[in-house]
Amino acid sequence: MESSYLELRCKEVVNVLDGRKLGHIIDIIFDLSSSRILGILVPGERTGWNVFKNTNQLFIPFGCIVKIGEDAILVEVQGQGVPENPYTVLQKK
Repeated sequence: MESSYLELRCKEVVNVLDGRKLGHIIDIIFDLSSSRILGILVPGERTGWNVFKNTNQLFIPFGCIVKIGEDAILVEVQGQGVPENPYTVLQKK
C-alpha cells in the first residue's frame, strides 16, 4: 500500500486501547542515516482554557501503529498524558 503525507495527514489517529481520538498527524519523523520512519507526531492534550494553543505533541513510534485504514490510523499507546520530551519512545505492551 502506498500513501502520501497529505493522505495520511487527513486521517484521524485513534488509540485502540481506550478508543480515544488523538487528532491528525502533525509530522512524520525520519532517521535520515538509515532511511527509516521513526514515528509520527500528533497533537497533545490541550491544557486549561487556552484551547487554541497546543504546546505539547505526542510522539508515537512506528512500531505502535497497528493499522492504517482508509479513514483512520489505529495505534496502541500506553499511559496517560504527554511526555515532556516529544521524542520519548512510548512502550508498547
